[in-house]
Amino acid sequence: MTMIKVNAPFDGQLIAEIQANTDIQIEQALAKAHYLFRNRKTWLKKSVRIEILRKAATLIAARREGLAKTVAQESGKPYKDALIEVDRGLDCLHICIEEIRTKAGNVIPMDLNATSAGRIAFTQHEPIGVVVGVSAFNHPFNLVVHQAAPALAVGAPVIIKPAPKTPLSAFAFMNILYEAGLPQEWAQIVLPATNEQTVKLISDPRVGFFSFIGSAAVGWMLRSKLAPGTRCALEHGGIAPVIVAGDADLDMALPRLARGGFWHAGQACVSVQRVFADRKIARQVAEGLAAHAEKLVIGDPLLPTTDVGPIITHAENDRIHQWVATAVRDGAEVICGGKRLSDSTYACTVLLDPPKDADVSRKEIFGPVICVYSFDDVDSAIEEANSTAFSFQAAVFTQSVDTALHCYRNLDGTAVMVNENTLFRVDWMPFAGARHSGHGVGGIPHTMHEMQIEKMMVWRSDVLN
Repeated sequence: MTMIKVNAPFDGQLIAEIQANTDIQIEQALAKAHYLFRNRKTWLKKSVRIEILRKAATLIAARREGLAKTVAQESGKPYKDALIEVDRGLDCLHICIEEIRTKAGNVIPMDLNATSAGRIAFTQHEPIGVVVGVSAFNHPFNLVVHQAAPALAVGAPVIIKPAPKTPLSAFAFMNILYEAGLPQEWAQIVLPATNEQTVKLISDPRVGFFSFIGSAAVGWMLRSKLAPGTRCALEHGGIAPVIVAGDADLDMALPRLARGGFWHAGQACVSVQRVFADRKIARQVAEGLAAHAEKLVIGDPLLPTTDVGPIITHAENDRIHQWVATAVRDGAEVICGGKRLSDSTYACTVLLDPPKDADVSRKEIFGPVICVYSFDDVDSAIEEANSTAFSFQAAVFTQSVDTALHCYRNLDGTAVMVNENTLFRVDWMPFAGARHSGHGVGGIPHTMHEMQIEKMMVWRSDVLN
C-alpha cells in the first residue's frame, strides 16, 4: 500500500496522507466512467446538470474561507490570492450554466439545389466520451474546476488526477459536487502511485478526451501515448514577453508588471518573465520593478499580510537560484533579490540584461524572477521575444496606437495585452498556448466545445418538396 504525503511547501508540515490507487482501482474507475458514457439511459439531463452546478456554487460560496485555506496551505499561494482562486472557481460554475442554457446546435441550410431539395438538417451537441484530466499544483482548486465542471456541464463522465503535491483542493471540490447531487461515478479522482499508471490510464482507448495542465515535456510525452481518436487539450507554460516602449506610462505599468511577475512567486504559466524595455528607460524600469519587489511581504501563505508565498519544493527553489546565479556569473546585473531567503522561499528578483542564451532567458523559470532587457528599436525586441519555442500570452505597454498595433501584429502569441500584464485572464476568454506552449483552447466555453461533438440529423421528406 503506497501512501501519498501532502506537505505544506512553506514549513514542510504534514497536512494529510492519502492512499494511492492500485491498478485495479484505476481500472474500476475507468470502467465505471465508460459504462456511463456507453449507456445513454444513464446520461444526466441538462436540467439535472444545471441544478447540480447551482447547488455546488452555493456550497462553494458558503465554504469560501475554508477552501481558500486549503489552497494556501497545500500550494503555498497566499491566502488573499487563494480567496480569489476560489471565487474564480465558483464563477466557472455559473459560466457552465450559462453555456448549457444558451448554446445549442445549428440549422444547416438545405433546399439550396436539387441535391438538398426536400431535406432539413440540424445539429445537437453530445459529449465526446470519457474525460480524463491531469492537473497541476499551482491553482489546485480552479484548475480542477476547469477540467471537471465543463465535463459535467456537457454530460461527460470525468476522471481527475490532481497533482500529488496538492490533491486536497480537488477532493474538496469533488465532495461538493457529490453533496450537490452528482452521483459519484460521474466524477472520480484517482491518485496513481507511479507515472506508468498515469500513462496507462490516459492511453486507454476508452478515453475520449484528455485534458492536461503542466509542463511541456510531460504534456507532449503524454499526447504521444494517446489512443487513436482521443482528442486532447494541453496547457503548458510560456516565457511571457513584454514590450515596454519609450512612451510607456511607467506609473501605470510598473505595478502591473511587478504583480505579473511576482504573484504566487512566479508560479503561473503566463507570469511576466521577459521585459524588453527601450534602452532610454530600461534601468528605470528595472529599478522601478525592484522598488515594488522590495515592498512585498514574503512568508507564510496562511497569513493575510503575505504577498508572496513559498516555492512548491526545496528542489525547485534550488533550481531557480542556480539559474539566477548562472545568469549573474555570465553578466546579468542583480537589481534586487537573487538569493534564497529560506529552504522554501526565494527573494523577488529583478535582473538587468541577462545573457540571451541563459536559462532565465530561454526557459520558463516558474519563480519570482523578472528579466529586463534593453532594446534600441522595437523590431529587434520583437525578434528576440519571438526567438523561443514557446508562444502564449504577450504584452505591450505604450501610449501609441500604432506601436500597440505593430506589436499585436508581430509578436508571437495567442493573446497580446495592451497596457496590461501577461498574467491577465478571465475564465470565459480563450486561453491557449501555441508551439511548445500547448494544444487546443482552454477557457470554460471553449473547453466545453472541445469536450463535445456536433451531431447532425438530415431528414428527407416528400412533404418538403
